[in-house]
Amino acid sequence: MAKFAGKNEKETPALNMGSMSDIIFMLLFFFMVITTMRESSLYVKITVPKGTEVSKLEKKSLVSYINVGFPMQEMQAQYGTDARIQLNDQISDVSDIIQFVELEKAQRPEEDRPFLTMAIKSDKDVKMGLISDIKQELRTAGALKIFYNAAKDGARK
Repeated sequence: MAKFAGKNEKETPALNMGSMSDIIFMLLFFFMVITTMRESSLYVKITVPKGTEVSKLEKKSLVSYINVGFPMQEMQAQYGTDARIQLNDQISDVSDIIQFVELEKAQRPEEDRPFLTMAIKSDKDVKMGLISDIKQELRTAGALKIFYNAAKDGARK
């Protein structure tokens, strides 16, 4: 029988880098599309209280947050150590809540305005008097759907 003489030294083909840039740009666009940006920075510390009857919100796009807590360490020189209200990206007073509600309603489409929910995200050590004042201002502004943020507690009583 005859032996076939072949090349013992096989070369590996060069790697085609032509489509590499297409793949990188597709990944970049993918992550740009699915990523959401943070709407506001927190200037108050919030330790959410625990609750036994916790439910999730259906449409988070119809929720406006009112953050209530104690100022962060770097903000205490400017705002003190008492509990403060944060509306969007600024520390506000209770009297600013009506204007905040009107601005939030104005930013929503007409058909979504009746479903706008105000979520109060409060620190567990904030006095109930401040929360009651916020509720009174929300009632005056006509924002009657209020949601309180809480963490789920494992123990039911």
